[in-house]
Amino acid sequence: MANPLFDSLFGQHLNNDAVFLHLPDGSAITYAAFLQTAAQYAGLLTRMGLEPGDRLAVQIAKSPQALAVYAACAQAGVVFLPLNTAYTPDEVSYFVENSGARLVLCDQAGADGLAPVAKACGATLETLNADGSGSFTDQAKAMPTSFETVTRDGDDLAAFLYTSGTTGRSKGAMLTQNNLLSNAQVLMAQWRFTSQDVLLHALPIFHTHGLFVASNITLLAGGSMIFLPGFKLDQVIDHLPQATTMMGVPTFYTRLLGDPRFTRELVSHMRLFVSGSAPLLAETHVQFEKRTGMRILERYGMTETNMNTSNPYDGERRAGTVGFPLPGTELKITDSKTGETLPQGEIGEIEVRGPNVFKGYWQMPEKTAEELRADGFFITGDLGQIDPDGYVHIVGRNKDLIISGGYNIYPKEIELLLDQEEGVLESAVIGVPHPDFGETVVGIIVPQGDTDPNLEQIMTNIAKSLARFKHPQKLIVLPELPRNTMGKVQKKALRDQFQGLFSA
Repeated sequence: MANPLFDSLFGQHLNNDAVFLHLPDGSAITYAAFLQTAAQYAGLLTRMGLEPGDRLAVQIAKSPQALAVYAACAQAGVVFLPLNTAYTPDEVSYFVENSGARLVLCDQAGADGLAPVAKACGATLETLNADGSGSFTDQAKAMPTSFETVTRDGDDLAAFLYTSGTTGRSKGAMLTQNNLLSNAQVLMAQWRFTSQDVLLHALPIFHTHGLFVASNITLLAGGSMIFLPGFKLDQVIDHLPQATTMMGVPTFYTRLLGDPRFTRELVSHMRLFVSGSAPLLAETHVQFEKRTGMRILERYGMTETNMNTSNPYDGERRAGTVGFPLPGTELKITDSKTGETLPQGEIGEIEVRGPNVFKGYWQMPEKTAEELRADGFFITGDLGQIDPDGYVHIVGRNKDLIISGGYNIYPKEIELLLDQEEGVLESAVIGVPHPDFGETVVGIIVPQGDTDPNLEQIMTNIAKSLARFKHPQKLIVLPELPRNTMGKVQKKALRDQFQGLFSA
């Protein structure tokens, strides 16, 4: 193929009059119309002087036009760099400067804040608003509705995604055409997507889950998406009867379960619910199956790798696990100090290798060498184990490991016990500095309902199942846990908040 990513995802639909996007107002956009818009955008990018391999940074609201910018980048050979819409101008400044982006697209409301950022980095600034208006789309209207696709190789860069940067500066993960395409092909087959599928899409598209999983699979299969700007409970419930599949983060499912309108009848025609980006509570699994008769399918992925594992489409979807390595992806558990593979069942660092694994970190050769081995295995930073049946369990992040008095303590083990206690909705276990032990265990609890749980009783109960060195020194009740936009608990924020708890 002249351009594997564009040809496979978009090119096959150039003259396709089938509906691609169903919009909340009841209107629809066909594949052909979508790709005519993308062609105009690709033509404009070229006219603006962007060449294959140049970077385009976007901080724009989710919209059909925003998705068309991604298609235009693929067609013109430009590297697509989506940025979280919550980032401040100071944060965006780092990404634009580090990536060397030639063009920045933002919402009109953010233009004043980003104008000096773009100028300082030598980038052009254009606007694209949630309703499709803006200086970029105004100029694109004059461009032809066809564009000669730029020839690219499967090893050429297609996108940059910056890591969340919880430990130091964010790193720009370089994703190739083959990284994105191979993963979409495997997932489409594993999850049985076809042209008959209608995916309810309420995820953001600045993140792997909403962009490179949900959108790419739908494009490859030739299905359609109910393209919602975000997760609004009423809107999702209204549109579920028209969908066959849904992808979400755990908070989507807990909010649905909290609404009496979410019934077995409402989703009786649905064939698949997928969850990822953060662990799903076992209680959510149980409640969801009881309410709908279906089991949510959990999977495991990363910015640097897209998806690595999945629970089976057919067979047991085991709560508390992320299933098995995807076809073509190798996964092993290693000793973080020696790199040696550990026996099955032992906890260690997860390493993965496959066509989905990124090329490295942009302009960070030392970081790339630290985390991407010469043999192609990527050191994920996640701790996990493989159970006797081959299911992969994520135990936590390596940086979340607590070392107290010389003993290794895995927060997940304690969190699972806390989550089972009466009156506990969810928990997070962190390590905080301690004068005697170096650091010690603190449990943060979110109550179920309005009544605070009995902390003394909880301590007594979990102590029966834990060695003494694992006992929390303190339990703290909070109304909610801090999370990022994809629902991941931000343990660094909790460690920062409570770091002085045991200070002298």
